[in-house]
Order: sequence, then C-alpha cells, then structure tokens
Amino acid sequence: MLCGLLLTANAQEKIGLQKAVDMALERNLTIKQAAFSQALDETTLQQSKNNRLPSLSSSIQASENFGRVADNSTYQYTVNQSILQINPGVSAQVTLFQGGQLRNQIIQNKLLVEADRSNTAKVKNDLVLDVIVEYLQILTNQDLVAAAKQQIDIANQTLDRANISFKAGNQTLADLSQAKAGVSTAQLNLINAQNQLDLSILILKQYMEMNPATPIEVERPDISRITDVKTEFDPENILATALNVNPDVKLAESQQAVYGQAIKVAKGTYYPTLSLFGGLSSNFSNFQNTRQIGSIPGTVTTGYLNGDPSQPVTLPTKFPVMGPYPFFDKLNDHFAQSIGLSLQIPIFNRFNARTNVKRAKINFENASVNTQIAKNNLTKTIYQAVLDARASANQYQSAQQTYQANKDAFNVIQQRYNVGLVNSLDYNTSLTNLNTSENNMIQARYQMIFRSKVIDYYLGNPITL
Repeated sequence: MLCGLLLTANAQEKIGLQKAVDMALERNLTIKQAAFSQALDETTLQQSKNNRLPSLSSSIQASENFGRVADNSTYQYTVNQSILQINPGVSAQVTLFQGGQLRNQIIQNKLLVEADRSNTAKVKNDLVLDVIVEYLQILTNQDLVAAAKQQIDIANQTLDRANISFKAGNQTLADLSQAKAGVSTAQLNLINAQNQLDLSILILKQYMEMNPATPIEVERPDISRITDVKTEFDPENILATALNVNPDVKLAESQQAVYGQAIKVAKGTYYPTLSLFGGLSSNFSNFQNTRQIGSIPGTVTTGYLNGDPSQPVTLPTKFPVMGPYPFFDKLNDHFAQSIGLSLQIPIFNRFNARTNVKRAKINFENASVNTQIAKNNLTKTIYQAVLDARASANQYQSAQQTYQANKDAFNVIQQRYNVGLVNSLDYNTSLTNLNTSENNMIQARYQMIFRSKVIDYYLGNPITL
C-alpha cells in the first residue's frame, strides 16, 4: 500500500502558474475555434485577391441529331439523316471594372482578418485572466484548508483539557459538550474548505482541457516575498493605455472598420461592369466524311461539232480525288477565335443595390455604437478596478489588525481558561473569532494581490506571481 501511495505521489504533475497559463493557451478549445475562424477568413481574403485573375473554362458538347438538322460544319440542312456533332471550346474572361468592388472587398477581408486576430487575442487574454483568478483561488483555498486543520488541532487540545477538567470536577458536562461541538465544527469547516479546494482545482483542469481524474500538484509561490503590491493607481493614465491595448476595444474597432468598408462594397453595385472576354472553338460533324485529297487530269465534253456525235468538243479539266476526312483535321479546319468587351449596365434591380447600401450603413452605425459601448465598459471597469485595488489594501490592513487583536485576545482567554477563570462558551467564542479573522486575512491578502494583477492585465503587462 505504501508503494502505491508513493507511485501516486510521483505521478502527480506539478503545475505552476506559467505552466497552467501555457497549457490553457495550447489546449483550450475556444482558442482553437477562434483560430479556425481566422483561418477561414484568411482563405476568404486570398480568394478575394484571386478574383482579380482571369477565369478560364473549357467545354465540349456531343450530340446525335435526327430529322431536319443544320450541319455546323457546312451550315446545310439535312432531312431524315442522323448527324453526330461535337463542339469543343475554351473561353476566358477578366473583369476590368466593377465599381471598385474587387478592391474594396479585398480591403474588407483584410480588416476582417484583423478583427479575427483581435478576437483571438481577446479570447486568450480572458482565458489567462481566468486561469490566474482560479490559480489564486486555489492558493487561497489551500491556506484555508491549512487553517482549518490548525483549528481542528486547537479544538482537539481544547477537548483534551475539557476531559481532564470534567474528570477533575472543574467543568460541567455542558462545558465538555461545547468542546466536543467545537471539534465537530472544526471538522465540518475542514470538509467545506477541502471541497472548495477540490472544486477550484477541477475548474483549473477544465481551463487546461485536462482529464479531471489526472492528479496535479499546484506549486505555491512564495507570497510572503510579494511585499511591494501596488494598490494606488491613476485611472486616467490606465485608461489611456488600456484603450490602445485592450482586446475588447480593438475587436470592436476592427469590426467597425469592417462594416465601414462594407458600405463601399455595396455602393459598387451602382456602377457598370466591364469585362474582357475571348474564346477558342471548333466543331465536328460526321455528315461530311470525305474531302478532296488530289486531282487527276482529264477532259470533259462541252458539245458536238455541227451536232455530230462523232465530233465531240472537249476541254481539258481535272477530276477531284476524294479521301477520308480525319477527325482532327475537321477540328482544325473549323477552328475559330473570338475576343471582345462586355458591358453590363445596371438599370433597375428592384432596389436591391440601394437596400444593400442602406443595410451596410445601419450595420456600420451599430458597430460604432458597439465600439463606444466597449470603451464605456472599459472605463467603468478600470475605475472599478482602481477602487477595488484601493479597497482591498485597506481591507487587508484591517484584516491584519483584526487577526492580531483576536490572536492576542485568544492567548489571554486561553491562559485564563486553563486555570478555570473563563468558561467554555467564552473560550469557544474567542476561538471562533480567531479562526474567522484568520480566514478573512488570508482571503484579503490574496484579494489584494489579485486586484493589483487585474490592473496589470488592463495595462497589457504580463501577469506573474
């Protein structure tokens, strides 16, 4: 059994704050989703650049025609004859002018990629802050568990003294019951504190996308050496810096720029579209299966001298020699080229263009309001953070004084309780006050550190312990 415990202890992975942050940034699924969204928009951006290139396509059509059919190779009609026709072709087209839509769409997609980067930065920053908050919560809960264990030790010592005094007749059964109740209360406090610690560790594992069953050991930094915790800040100076680095504001501004560019894209539909096109084509038909491949000399009778058939009148001529008409020769003989310009002028499109422009302007105005809301929220949050940092310092100072006072009072009451000058009720009340003040001091200490780190977060500074 001892070997099993040692193996379990060795298997525990030590997690420091920086390692927790790195693991969360590497594994978190929300960050991966943001990265996928950015990759998709980068692909869209590349395609919008590719849209400036010419389009090239080829086609081939084959058909068997019956009845009265026009032969594409001879432009003659045939009746009651089956003709096989094949028409291959290649065409190309490039847009010369489209109201600036191609260029404006590229600019908009670039802005959209920047917005995705801002969103990814926002997700990362929020996750880092969440990890740090939970890490500090674990440290707080660890101290609370340690304090609860100390309370159990004190409660057990009190119970031992109460047993001795009860047996000696110096205390009543009620005093002994009070001491037993104190032990039970201390044990309950330890159970609650341990449960809160386990829960905070579970949340940290979730941020790191770690199996909940994986045992970890959270490294404890030396909080006692953090003596220069800054708690006094100028909110205006913080706000001036935060407006330039805060991912929430940058994201809102990026989205506003995207919608502003969308107006220009929508206005492009008001203008004509000018395109340059060209094509190569040919055709094949099995209607004409032979062609002239040469000639032979000969004569042809044009009449008779004095109507005498024995005296024909002839002229020299050449008779054609016919041969097969190969497939590719037919295609080559009917090869054709074309080039031209196409101008499409929008006249009336059921007000779609005007509606799209109007919709784009409304989206831009809404994005402008969202940007201002983000700035207002940041202002409110920073002022609140400054007030919280200042208040946390005062709370920690007050908690220290309260703890020291309760500690001094408990030492006096404990001495008097040991000699029977104080009853168990007063003793337990003093002990409870001491425990409560110690817990409050622990929480106030971490709260002060956390409030200071929050200011670093809004300033864009790295957060370390």
